[in-house]
Amino acid sequence: ETESGRYTVSDIREELLRPGRDPREKFVVPKFREDVKEIGDLKDGMELEGTVTNVTNFGAFVDLGVHQDGLVHISELSHKYVQDARQAAKVGEIVKVKVIGVDPAMKRISLSMKALIPKPPKRVRGKSRPTIAPEPTEAMAARATGSAKPSGAPRPKKVRPERQVLQKQQTRPPRPPVEAVPPAPKQTMEEKIRLLQEKFGRAR
Repeated sequence: ETESGRYTVSDIREELLRPGRDPREKFVVPKFREDVKEIGDLKDGMELEGTVTNVTNFGAFVDLGVHQDGLVHISELSHKYVQDARQAAKVGEIVKVKVIGVDPAMKRISLSMKALIPKPPKRVRGKSRPTIAPEPTEAMAARATGSAKPSGAPRPKKVRPERQVLQKQQTRPPRPPVEAVPPAPKQTMEEKIRLLQEKFGRAR
């Protein structure tokens, strides 16, 4: 008798001394409908429970207890886009499906899982969020320092820039009057000729 054999016998003896305890994992079986025994008993719209027997690139096969597995196409696994069917179904998993097509002659059963899942709400596109006006910097600083004026106090009136310029112009002292300069006497034609003759005579 080897050492490993002795330990194995010891483990078996300990398990036998504990009646009613099964060391294996709990085995769960699907609840097949009693009125569905063959593929001819299936009808569109039936909601059944089955076990996933195989997962491929195009979908998952489910055993419904009719000696013929049904196919849940990858497009019928979920409302969301499924790139790999293994992300939505696993072998040995018990799932609920809905019959969406039966062909007894070809022995084909089309199933859907997403038909029993409520559709997610649609998102409304183009709906903008309400914009919040930024708070003035002075009001924020006053609030931070606690020197904000009560709401009942009168606020100082703001004067527009053009009014400020007008007020400055009105407050300036008046300019002194300018003495009127008498206009120069008009020259006669004879005086103009004489001045020109004197000017050109000097130039020579």
